[in-house]
Amino acid sequence: MLDTLLKGKRGLVVGIANEHSIAAGCGMAFHAAGADLAVTYADEVSRPFVAPVVAKLDAPIFMPLNVQTDDQLEAVFDAIDREWGELDFVLHSIAFCPKDDLHGPVSQCSKEGFAQAMDISVHSLIRMTRLAVPLMKNGGSILTMSYYGAEKVVDHYNIMGPVKSALEGTVRYLAAELGPKQIRVNAISPGPLETRAGSGIAHFDELIDAARKRAPEQGLVTIEDVGHMAAGLVSDMSRKVTGNIAYVDGGYHVRA
Repeated sequence: MLDTLLKGKRGLVVGIANEHSIAAGCGMAFHAAGADLAVTYADEVSRPFVAPVVAKLDAPIFMPLNVQTDDQLEAVFDAIDREWGELDFVLHSIAFCPKDDLHGPVSQCSKEGFAQAMDISVHSLIRMTRLAVPLMKNGGSILTMSYYGAEKVVDHYNIMGPVKSALEGTVRYLAAELGPKQIRVNAISPGPLETRAGSGIAHFDELIDAARKRAPEQGLVTIEDVGHMAAGLVSDMSRKVTGNIAYVDGGYHVRA
């Protein structure tokens, strides 16, 4: 049954950086479940790292997408409209903050750094949703990636904590707004993973060690674990699940 869970579904995957990224794990799970995928890469520097993943996904649409570059987002959705004429789900798995602002205390975050972090990490979800809705003619699913630092203070996560809090609030409001159209909006909150994005956080090794010790399952989450949850959330088996933050963290979030 799992290999047909998403049979006939068409989805957009945004955020694959390389074969070890969360979005890659989700893309592989979507593909294994039978979905057809459109995939984006951030720029020409990143394309060689994304292309091997796309080859495994057999994606008919593979396009550049820097959400801060004018018209690139619209071009992706135009290509989806031409190729398929409809869309069933979107995975939004992108976040960014300038290094100085990410590594510094919240009280010292620059106005420009905060604005850029919010634009790429949060408002891009709103823009993608606006473009996806007309293609989700029979309902659909929009999924993004959060982190426990949105809910509680996590050492060294710094300004990305408030940014992810904004992302989770956006998920709830979009879910309420789009519910009548049968479009569901959810977030996954994975535990710390050893990805390139995660390694940009200061003292990341300490976060990893704390996750191993604190999580009831006493182990790290994998991109495959996150992918399995993602496939379930965009499938019809989760048709009454919306506005939800789904933890995939071995129980990390239940400890005080």
